Order: sequence, then structure tokens, then C-alpha cells
Amino acid sequence: MAAPTLRSNHLFTMSLTVDSTVADIGETPYGRRRIANVNGGSFTGEEIKGTVLPAPGGDWLLLRRDGILMLDVRLTLKTDDDHFIYMSYRGMRHGPAWVIEQLNKGEKVDPSQYYFRATPWFETSSEKYRFLNRIVCVSTGRREPTGPVYEVFQIL
Repeated sequence: MAAPTLRSNHLFTMSLTVDSTVADIGETPYGRRRIANVNGGSFTGEEIKGTVLPAPGGDWLLLRRDGILMLDVRLTLKTDDDHFIYMSYRGMRHGPAWVIEQLNKGEKVDPSQYYFRATPWFETSSEKYRFLNRIVCVSTGRREPTGPVYEVFQIL
């Protein structure tokens, strides 16, 4: 069996603006569940760029009992040439308690101080961007005061 060769191609950088929590479900059997609106954003890459529509879009967050924040995000992207793309991703963010405390206060923290990764998936009916339906991606993230910023990479 051949082992996969991990090479990547930078697809785009995406910046999101996130509203404060719209629903705090509280402690569930899985951890503390919160839901936040994504109010919009933008994405820019060599082959694709546009805006993140403000609605509907959200993050179904789960803070596990071990301190790991699980992400479950659903977004609608609109390219600058008027094509629509559904993007969803799951991921996680964790790090030392002092780093997470700074992030929760909205302070800027060097992204090398914490782990922030996700696995984006795409759906579109656009002929131009249909390649997105057939690729696997990973992203690295950083938390800015206004919201998360992701570097999205296509795995080749």
C-alpha cells in the first residue's frame, strides 16, 4: 500500500466576523454548547475570491470538558463573479489555559501558541468552481479580535 504524499496548494485566506453568542444551550452530556452567528467576511486566493454572506451562517460550538473547543461551521460563499458555494467545516482549537483566556478576552495571541485546525468541505453547482466538490482541504486558523482567520489548503 502506498502512503499518501502530503503536498498542499493554498486555496484562499478567509476572514470572518462573528457575533457574540446568540444561544447558550448550557452544559449538555457532551460539554457546553453555544451557537454564534457568522455576520460575514471575505476570502481571497489566486483562483477564487469573494464574500461570506451574513445569513444564514453560524458556528455550533462545543467546549468539551477537557477544554478543547470543537467547531461546527456552515457558511455561504459568494464569489466575486456571482457564484454560490456552500462551505462547512469541523475543527478544534486548544492551548494553554492562559492563551485561551487571552483569546476569550478578544486579545491578539501569536497563533503558534495554540492549535487551531479545521477540515473544510464545499458544495456548488457552478461549472467554474466544481473542482471544489472533488477536493480535500485542511485549514490553519488564528483568532483575531474581530473573528477567526483561516488559511485554507487543498491537499494534492
